[in-house]
Amino acid sequence: MKLRVAVLQGGRSGEHEISLRSARAVLDALDREKYEVSEILISKEGRWSPRVIVPEPGANDGIDVVIPMLHGTFGEDGTVQGLLEMAGLPYVGAGVLASSVAMDKEVTKRLCLQQGIPVAECLVVTRDEIEDAPCDSLPFPVFVKPANLGSSVGISKAHDAAQLRESLRLAAQFDTKIVVERGIAGREFECAVLGNEDPEAAMPCEILPSREFYDYADKYLLDQAETVLPAHLDAKQIAEMRRLAVAGYRAVGCEGMARVDFLLEQATGKLFLNEINTIPGFTSISMFPKMWEYCGLPMPKLLDRLIELALERHRTRESLRYSR
Repeated sequence: MKLRVAVLQGGRSGEHEISLRSARAVLDALDREKYEVSEILISKEGRWSPRVIVPEPGANDGIDVVIPMLHGTFGEDGTVQGLLEMAGLPYVGAGVLASSVAMDKEVTKRLCLQQGIPVAECLVVTRDEIEDAPCDSLPFPVFVKPANLGSSVGISKAHDAAQLRESLRLAAQFDTKIVVERGIAGREFECAVLGNEDPEAAMPCEILPSREFYDYADKYLLDQAETVLPAHLDAKQIAEMRRLAVAGYRAVGCEGMARVDFLLEQATGKLFLNEINTIPGFTSISMFPKMWEYCGLPMPKLLDRLIELALERHRTRESLRYSR
């Protein structure tokens, strides 16, 4: 019998359209000889179509495994993962805790620092504090980011105090917690990680933005940014990036998959972990599947592996006792 796979797409976040593009690529790549595939669309208002009634725990209700191709809030932050856990459904990607932790840029930094993983210095500002936030705690330029969002939505670069205020106001439209991060002048890299108990990192790639930084427009609208795969780094640098990618993955408790982003500071040659994305893009320009394809795992095989990892984790969780 074919495995019944449901692909979740859309969602309430600012990355709704990117989710649709990722889901389309996944749907096109799934091997229909192996899988019976269904689509579930979540509208920007949170409506599910076709209408889904969450089954009783342990009853799969026609679904064997779920692929959540949801980016950002209400999809990548542990909320949907919690729903699927309550329903007893296997699903691709990180669990509730890792999804929630990796979504919060400041919490990710704290956990990485505890494991000795270098991250850029930052301060946290709440929405209520933006007009009184200190402007001299970090040297300019700084990056201002909503703590819980992806695809560079709401992110801007501030070169002085006036720009910082404007950047804080922009970020506050997307989150109540804002991260102000020291700007690192250098190169941007991505590294894909795959696995549960024994994760492994792919060959990293370099991102060459066409703008001042790799923002939303550069990622999805302009089609002018360039990528270099494999990244132009020496063997020692590549080994260190892959090591840190796995270390960061483990620090937040990831399972299944993640894309770990890095900055290489030009002045010092120091490598900084920037972010961890637990549901990386799968669009035609997304580098997560391309990095694995370079390593010999094309998209259909990558999806096979992700489904295997989801079922493996589900079997492990089913073996646990939740009552006396």
